[in-house]
Amino acid sequence: MVMQYKEKSATRWKDYPGKDKIEGEPSKYDFRLMNKDKTKVLVEKGKYEKVLKRFRQIEFFKHKG
Repeated sequence: MVMQYKEKSATRWKDYPGKDKIEGEPSKYDFRLMNKDKTKVLVEKGKYEKVLKRFRQIEFFKHKG
């Protein structure tokens, strides 16, 4: 999975490098989650907390079985 971000006013998505490497607060950005090949959006754009929560849910069930 790939987490991407963009400023709310921007149009281009970038790969998310980590919370401490982006400028400013995460609330200034939109986030989304895509599959590894970047062909399918798993979570539409939303807040950082919402996207990260879904990321953790997917990871949990992926390794559960």
